[in-house]
Amino acid sequence: MKRFFIAVLVSLFLLPLASVVFAAGGAGPDKSMLKGVLVEINEAEHTAVLQKDGTKELRNLIIGEKVRPEDLRLHKKVLVSLDHDAGENVIKDISIMFMDMTMKKLLSLLTIGLVGGILSGFIGSGGAFVLTPAMMSLGAPGAVAVASNMCHKFPKAMIGTYKRWKYGQVDLKLAATMAVTAIIGVQIGVMIQKYILNQWGNDGSNLYVSTMFVIVLVVVGSYVALDAYKLSKGNKDADAGTPKLALRMQSINLPPMMNFKVAKVRISAWVTIPVGLFTGMLAATIAVGGFIGVPGMIYVIGASAMVASATELGIAFIMGLWGSIQWGLSGLIDIRLAVLLLATSLIGVQLGALGTTYVKDYVIKIVMAATMLIVAVSRGALLPGYLSKFGLVDQLTPATAAFLDGLSFWALITALGVAGFISTGAMVKGMIADRKESKLHIVAEADRA
Repeated sequence: MKRFFIAVLVSLFLLPLASVVFAAGGAGPDKSMLKGVLVEINEAEHTAVLQKDGTKELRNLIIGEKVRPEDLRLHKKVLVSLDHDAGENVIKDISIMFMDMTMKKLLSLLTIGLVGGILSGFIGSGGAFVLTPAMMSLGAPGAVAVASNMCHKFPKAMIGTYKRWKYGQVDLKLAATMAVTAIIGVQIGVMIQKYILNQWGNDGSNLYVSTMFVIVLVVVGSYVALDAYKLSKGNKDADAGTPKLALRMQSINLPPMMNFKVAKVRISAWVTIPVGLFTGMLAATIAVGGFIGVPGMIYVIGASAMVASATELGIAFIMGLWGSIQWGLSGLIDIRLAVLLLATSLIGVQLGALGTTYVKDYVIKIVMAATMLIVAVSRGALLPGYLSKFGLVDQLTPATAAFLDGLSFWALITALGVAGFISTGAMVKGMIADRKESKLHIVAEADRA
């Protein structure tokens, strides 16, 4: 454990250097993007006055033709995109950054946090492929949902790492090795997300986040589902064995070679670099990384699902911490969302971690695949609406838009239910079986005596 903390401290020491190398990733939105509060709106003259965020500076703006009246709200923090082609101070797009909080949304966030925590502890992912879409469905802009999720992630991941380390499932050396490249990936990912936000506003960010979710969830979810199905039809009491791709990667003798004792793997460090890099990039761009990091460690590096899911929590801790610093400097974290999710996810992550001690590897893969594919349906249902805002498809009728919104919402609810049901059911079943086995062992010992 001491080596792990030393690696964490070294990584954090190198963060300022990474910030210098990727300085653009730590900078705020460019001059075409403004954050602040509307203090005056004159609909007759199509003008508004914005007080810039963090200052008392007032800026007179012209309301563009495409701006919706419902988006113009006084004394609400907004993100304004300027259309320099139409004029220096013409508003192209304006979005409310932080959604209104109601009792229904509060309870929803607490419930989502609990299920996301269980998923995090159970399959090693931060649960972002559920949490981020859930926050967006409740009304949070894509960039704010990504930033807030990263902020709540790292303390939860820290707790989960410690719990599963106690069960002997975390490979601390593998976690530290991948975390170094993941930090660089986070920095690149922040740059990508900010570029999209600066160029196309919240609508562009929402479209990008949802599109990436659908593509990655379908591809990775399908692969994991196929692997879980094959394993469930075989010997459930045995491990799946090392995947063919991982065996090929392990045969590459390119120094430096690294030995990971807990994962029982010897592999070139150059193989771990791209896995960590992509994990970090996705973590920063769409607030996910675990469902790339975990399959990457399973199918590319060759770790078991149990060790991969546990080790990913250690990586998520470091990525979440650095990503939170970056998003915090940009002022895009909604601390209300982060705190509410964290309140229940800290409980959930410990329940999920406990559950892994009673289940087989293939059960973890089943939960991961089922959740991914259902969430892909949830985000995919919203793509036509986002595309229509950019004129890439025909404008949706109110009935069609309402149907797709309902489909997205209920698919997300289904994903939460399926994930909670499978993981909790497997955990309870495993605990019952373990107790029966313990009782039989006690009876057998008594008979021998």
